[in-house]
Amino acid sequence: MADKPSRALVLYGDGLARFMSPAQTHLNSLASRALCGFLALPHSPQSENEDMRIVREFAELLDANEAYESSVARGIREDTPQEKCAFPSVAERFMGMKAALVTDNSSMKSFGGMVGFKVYSWNEMSGSSAESSHLASELLKLLGFQEGKILDSSIFELVFVHIGANSKMNGVEGIDLVDRLVGDFLHKAVSESYIGSRLHMSVIMSYGATLGDEDLQLSVSNVTNKDVGELSRLFPRQSYTMKGGKPRENIRQHCPMLLAQYQHAATRVDAAKSFAFRDFLENGGNLVIPVDRFLHEVAFKLWKAPKYGA
Repeated sequence: MADKPSRALVLYGDGLARFMSPAQTHLNSLASRALCGFLALPHSPQSENEDMRIVREFAELLDANEAYESSVARGIREDTPQEKCAFPSVAERFMGMKAALVTDNSSMKSFGGMVGFKVYSWNEMSGSSAESSHLASELLKLLGFQEGKILDSSIFELVFVHIGANSKMNGVEGIDLVDRLVGDFLHKAVSESYIGSRLHMSVIMSYGATLGDEDLQLSVSNVTNKDVGELSRLFPRQSYTMKGGKPRENIRQHCPMLLAQYQHAATRVDAAKSFAFRDFLENGGNLVIPVDRFLHEVAFKLWKAPKYGA
């Protein structure tokens, strides 16, 4: 925990986890210095299409599933991006936290605006420059980091960047775009130590729509699976499967989101060396947490939420 409130950047690679490879050197470098683990999702509804999945999983990350269900009932409309819903906004839930969302997905824009995000498109952030380093600088400006300095006040305390398979900049797209941005941010976090000590960076990679039997192999249910015979019944139930002292009824054990969190001289480092499911499973230090706890954990780093749990 830093001695001052952090400012948070979240890079969300939506549906890109299955494209990870050794070629993504910056993502693998991040994993080697970060705290790595998983975010457990609920099962997808059978009638869900791809656009609905994108918004629903974003809502799960915000612990705003109630707002998502309400928006589905009313119909998410692109022409009313700032429409207010009965569900509390991000600022109302987290002590006035100011948050921005960068995405080109129209449904994400509508839902983000509805729950209190200031929404930007990729073109608005990149402007006339097509370089990822320029975009990284613009994103840091939103958080009050400029030219290696930390401004006393910032426009936002949380910036959430959504990158899907079709997100593109200067011919670079999808997983390669995430990798390049991670490299830019790591460079600034290390070389500009004033920024690094206050920038809490989370990189999330999801698998998107599950495809079939092969995805069942990507299971977190055996994190504590050991050959101990009858003693296996004595292993406690993992906390991500519980809520309010009762078992969660809807936890998908396979294809979780992969999460790496890094803040210079603040986050713990585990034994993971690559941004990969198997490495996180065997060497990650954060194990599995429910996806709806993610934003609460980040808000705590910003001094916008009390610590939950033990």
